[in-house]
Amino acid sequence: MPRHADPKARSALIASARAEFAKRGVKGARISDITAASGLSKGAFYLHFPSKEALFAALVEGFLEELERLATKRMSCTERFRADHSGLPGPGDVATRSERYRDFLRMEAALDVEMLELMWEQRELVTALIVGSQGTSFESVMWDVVDREVERIAREFHHLRGQHPDTPDVDPSLFGSFIVGTYLLLARRMGRLTQKPDLASWAVGLQRLMHEGSLPREAVPATPAAVARPSSPPSTRRRHARADHPHRPPRKRP
Repeated sequence: MPRHADPKARSALIASARAEFAKRGVKGARISDITAASGLSKGAFYLHFPSKEALFAALVEGFLEELERLATKRMSCTERFRADHSGLPGPGDVATRSERYRDFLRMEAALDVEMLELMWEQRELVTALIVGSQGTSFESVMWDVVDREVERIAREFHHLRGQHPDTPDVDPSLFGSFIVGTYLLLARRMGRLTQKPDLASWAVGLQRLMHEGSLPREAVPATPAAVARPSSPPSTRRRHARADHPHRPPRKRP
């Protein structure tokens, strides 16, 4: 009788394979190590996957499907927010921290938490894609994702600023690269962590940095210290100068 694939065995093989791919890369990982770590035989492995590359491809496919789902959800949430709030927040909303901006920040942070949760759950696979897929057909997978996310954030950044594409304060693609690069470094860092970080705190901090840290200069409200003070007459300024320097003798008039 033909052997039937055991779902538990498949899950065990996938868990062991993730660790091996993260540690040794796609080329360096060996089926014998994967099966030894999962307590299964090579026969059990081939019952589920024809090769280690096929196993890795299945992991990548599932990861990309989740990324696409989250991207679609973000787009849907953004469009719903635009309709419910008569548009997205602009520089003035960010500068004054308006209610519309705070609502937008909460929505974006919640979506980012979902993304960070996925990155944490798939941190071994992400590590393998970043540093362990060179020289294989999977080498460009992560960078294709990066390019797509840079374009998405650049479009969002340009729309939020409401600027003409020929004269932005900051180039949208540069801003997108800055943000995606930050997330990529966080993903790499997750691969080295043994304890789960506070992803909600990360998400809020990143969103505030993204929006409040990139305000155009004219949108930043003046602080009390920056408000111009009335000019003092020259005699008053001289008295203040002598008070600041009590040992300085008064200047003699000619």
